[in-house]
Amino acid sequence: MAFLADALSRVKPSATIAVTQKARELKAKGRDVISLGAGEPDFDTPENIKEAAIAAIRRGETKYPPVSGIPALREAIAAKFRRENNLDYRPEQTIVGTGGKQILFNAFMATLNPGDEVVIPKPYWVSYPEMVALCGGKPTFADTTIDNGFKLTAEALEKAITAKTKWLVMNSPSNPSGAAYSAAELKAIADVLLRHPQVWVLTDDMYEHLTYGDFVFSTIAEVEPALYPRTLTMNGVSKAYAMTGWRIGYAAGPIELIRAMDMIQGQQTSGACTIAQWASVEALNGPQDFVRKNKAIFQGRRDLVVSMLNQATGIACPSPEGAFYVYPSCADLIGRTAPSGRTIADDESFVSELLEAEGVAVVHGSAFGLGPNFRISYATSETLLEEACTRIQRFTASLS
Repeated sequence: MAFLADALSRVKPSATIAVTQKARELKAKGRDVISLGAGEPDFDTPENIKEAAIAAIRRGETKYPPVSGIPALREAIAAKFRRENNLDYRPEQTIVGTGGKQILFNAFMATLNPGDEVVIPKPYWVSYPEMVALCGGKPTFADTTIDNGFKLTAEALEKAITAKTKWLVMNSPSNPSGAAYSAAELKAIADVLLRHPQVWVLTDDMYEHLTYGDFVFSTIAEVEPALYPRTLTMNGVSKAYAMTGWRIGYAAGPIELIRAMDMIQGQQTSGACTIAQWASVEALNGPQDFVRKNKAIFQGRRDLVVSMLNQATGIACPSPEGAFYVYPSCADLIGRTAPSGRTIADDESFVSELLEAEGVAVVHGSAFGLGPNFRISYATSETLLEEACTRIQRFTASLS
């Protein structure tokens, strides 16, 4: 349609949203579908956070907020970074957006010129390259492998950087793989970046509080203070506090970048919802018992899913360090025939046949830039996860 902008030709719809919507439509038609596509905790928002929102309404905190966030939340964000990440940001170095997506979009819009490149490790969250393209930049990709836990190596990063590279996007723990970088692994990445002073780092730490076992979370500006002046450290309340619908993301970084992002947001949405911001103040400043309790539940779910998938014919599933996703390989099943009579040609046809045969909705790995794999979100009950994995076992055993 000639009326529409050329920029739309550079982007694709979100595969994760598409899978979730398809599962909803099948359920509405009466199909028994277990949807493991959405990256959303199944827990309710903690009561103290909800009560803080109600109290804010009763206090009349219902007017337009400052574009970059209410002072109380910006102070809470700065305190969180000092307390948990050993990062010294002043409140004016922080910004609050309507979810992490707006933070990312504002950062790219504020910095990218035509031809600027952004290095994104594979597999990646589906929105990263699309946002870069919408903002006029060029997404470029660095390869990882299942053998190295889907983690970017110093060698792969060095190979991906060019004179046009402006950003590296780091996501730890990762969506979709659950891979998390240790301090030593981040230091190796940092050493490469120190040799390329034109490259900034956008670190997406949204799953920071969901790491398992003895793993200790680190963020790159903490590991290498020399990168602090060119790092945007992003986080949010969505995953750790079960606040996806409250739509609050935040970041901290150099004051010039934050001011530029503020200017863009001021012409875009202005400030995020005041009620959600006051709820987020309580999330960051209040009791953290909820986070620790749910982390233990997620770890149990991870162990269940990894164990059952590795018992499925032709599936290889690494055990991730964090987030609430697994990213198993279905490479050994490519070329086999499904019960429908159709050939499993790739990971996209694998997930399509799985949905048709067994009513389990997952996301194909090629949507995240690396296949033949598929992503499962285990942010649902153990009962549903066990049933879904049983169906996957039955499906893979039925392939001929």
